[in-house]
Amino acid sequence: MQINPKTHAEAKIKNEQDANQARITQIEEFINDVLKEDLRQLEKCIGQFNEEIMEYVQLKNTLQTFDTHLPDGYKTQVNIGSNVFMQARVRKMDSILVNVGKDVYLEMSIPEAERFSDTRVKILTKQSDVLREESVKKRAQIKMSLIAISERAKLIQQDETK
Repeated sequence: MQINPKTHAEAKIKNEQDANQARITQIEEFINDVLKEDLRQLEKCIGQFNEEIMEYVQLKNTLQTFDTHLPDGYKTQVNIGSNVFMQARVRKMDSILVNVGKDVYLEMSIPEAERFSDTRVKILTKQSDVLREESVKKRAQIKMSLIAISERAKLIQQDETK
């Protein structure tokens, strides 16, 4: 029994095409199941950091407003429970309570609270920058994976034209 060299070469090309197609499918699944999910989680964390940064910036702006425009205090309404409000007047603004995390509040002077806010913004910005770098790396991995898919598709097309 003789093996036809042409049929053998065609079978080999077909096997290579099938292997390339299987690898393309594998890469696509990796992109969709792993890389894009990691990227989504990173973007979610970055968004949370940005929200927290904005809260501290807002705290600092509020403190500066109190310090410059309301030195004699201010009038407000305070929720005393069950959405029942009572009018109140704040006369002395030498200290405030600041949530330092995990619902722990510390009494601080306005300058201390501003410094705390600045420090937290710097820390959160650095952490956010680290996550942004990771996000850039994930995007690069996705791009490289798509390039790999494109190259494998070109190989399949070249083999088909032979």
